[in-house]
Amino acid sequence: MDRFWLKSYPPGVPADIDPSVYPSVVSLLEESFAKYRDAKAYVCMDKALTFGEVDTLSQALAAWLQSWGLKRGARVAIMMPNVLQYPVAIAAVLRAGFIAVNVNPLYTAPELHHQLEDSGAEAVIVLENFASTLQKAIAGTPVKHVVVASVGDLMGFLKGMVINFVLRNVRKQIPAWSLPGHFKFNDVIAAGRSMRLDRPDLGPQDVAVLQYTGGTTGVAKGATLLHHTIVANLLASEAWMQPGLKRKKLEGQLTIVCALPLYHVFAFITCGLLGMRTGALNILIPNPRDMKATITDLAKYRMNVFPGVNTLFNGLLNQPDFAKLDFSSLVISNGGAMAIQEAVAKKWLAVTGCPIVEGYGLSETSAGVTCNPTDSEQYTGTIGLPLPNVEVRILDDHGKDVPLGEAGEIAIRGPQVMQGYWQRPDETALVMTPDGFFKSGDVGEMDARGYIKIVDRKKDMIIVSGFKIFPNEVEGVVAAHPGVLECAVIGVPDEKSGEAVMLFVVKKDPALTKEALAAYCAKELTGYKRPKYIEFRSELPKTNVGKILRRELRDAVVKKAA
Repeated sequence: MDRFWLKSYPPGVPADIDPSVYPSVVSLLEESFAKYRDAKAYVCMDKALTFGEVDTLSQALAAWLQSWGLKRGARVAIMMPNVLQYPVAIAAVLRAGFIAVNVNPLYTAPELHHQLEDSGAEAVIVLENFASTLQKAIAGTPVKHVVVASVGDLMGFLKGMVINFVLRNVRKQIPAWSLPGHFKFNDVIAAGRSMRLDRPDLGPQDVAVLQYTGGTTGVAKGATLLHHTIVANLLASEAWMQPGLKRKKLEGQLTIVCALPLYHVFAFITCGLLGMRTGALNILIPNPRDMKATITDLAKYRMNVFPGVNTLFNGLLNQPDFAKLDFSSLVISNGGAMAIQEAVAKKWLAVTGCPIVEGYGLSETSAGVTCNPTDSEQYTGTIGLPLPNVEVRILDDHGKDVPLGEAGEIAIRGPQVMQGYWQRPDETALVMTPDGFFKSGDVGEMDARGYIKIVDRKKDMIIVSGFKIFPNEVEGVVAAHPGVLECAVIGVPDEKSGEAVMLFVVKKDPALTKEALAAYCAKELTGYKRPKYIEFRSELPKTNVGKILRRELRDAVVKKAA
């Protein structure tokens, strides 16, 4: 197809990248381990791991995992926030020839059970803060082996012991848990050091990661990302960032702020793997919601690259101490996962002197699809241009291209696109065109330069702080409450999170209260999926065949707010 947008590329950015230079993600990582061996790779709570240490630790963990007889291609779930054990675990799973399953540690037990069962995960590496959830979810799943890590494990003996004591006994942040037969992370590392790693001959078509998402419909599904797809996106992202790195004269090691969770595809590629590829130091922020602690951490480092979502940027800007940080070396602020609001972008530029360059991507495309040039000087209100190797079409409901400037569904083709949904050929067929384009479910329009603007979402997807929520899933949970007759879920605008979940309920039990329903949702749903607003109604609007009209509910809310 005619990739006319290439004429809008910044000088020096290639139209295509050859991902075949690395047969696997592992070969790329191991090159970085050797090249940057003595440099710091990750830092968390003032403790750093060098590239060489990540190499040694992950090799030991990989050898131990193999010693349990897991066969090549076995799925291993990693359930952690941004702590030092995460990069060690992801490298170990891949180096052992297994498939990494990224898990949101804030999942409820039913959500976790679904992902473990659906992926067929045979092993789980979990931070003890979330072990109680695993305890509730593990029955009936294929999981045979559990490794439990503690926050202080890689912090050094004395510091680690103090951190773990405080979290367990002072702050009481570790709920009681019991997982018979589990192994401790540090014990596993110690045992693995004396074991031999059998290095699998991994190729481009081997599966590397299952990245779970709601996709464009229904319950969570695993986007099957091959080694080839991840390498392709990683190298394209590296090429795209080069103009931005030239905005100022930078000295020393590149530093990336990693406040987004590494289990999310955006940070997984843009922070974790891109940091490894470029020899950068990743500043790991375990809990970015603690804005004051985040700013205290950031004050210790010279920041070069700052990936984030609108809610993170906005939250930091509303902290008085944020403006006191040193932004003199900040050259790229990359926004994604949800729309960047113009007011936030303008304030960010005023405070940091570095414009937010908004991009767009999905779990199904190994993250990045489009991005504004990283040397942009101001907010554009678009999601930018297709990245190297990427083809984008804007399609009507019949799969035909719409004219420039007109809205249609964004469809993507390229080596970054997933192989399909894990063991869901029917779901895969729904989103793939015969000629290999992935239909995103997002509606956008492309201008004559090739810049794309998101105008709506084709489905009823709700995005809260960058995380996708599908009404069917939340409605299914609420409908199971004995006091609920009917329910419907929509997304409504929210200043803090972009959107919030609003729940409409027709009661079966007249005594049902909003407080009781909210408590039920808190037990059954992850935080970002829980309804922020609950409204009781005597009936819900429906079509003549009985389908609930969510759009009518949305329109009523908008009209009421006007």
